[in-house]
Amino acid sequence: MSTELETSEFEQAAQKMVELGNRLLDDDEEADSWEVASGLLAGAVHFWLYSRQPTGDLANDSEDEIDTAELRMKKLIVEVQQFSEDSEYYHTPLDSNSGSA
Repeated sequence: MSTELETSEFEQAAQKMVELGNRLLDDDEEADSWEVASGLLAGAVHFWLYSRQPTGDLANDSEDEIDTAELRMKKLIVEVQQFSEDSEYYHTPLDSNSGSA
């Protein structure tokens, strides 16, 4: 992301996804948070792949590394790892590999 507007759009989209998950859980007291989260992730992946479809401009698509499904998946995995590691929930005190002093 290179502009303030894009960062703002990114942050708004991420916040709305969190709000949607919370609302779905609030609306159904029997809802399983893992199922809701997996459903939101499936929808996000679907939309991400839709938004990265090749345009037919081979020079442009190759440059963006989106001209094959495998290349798109590699980009998706890199982004998921980055967003995961940036999350305040990535490490928790209850992780089996967390130390205690």
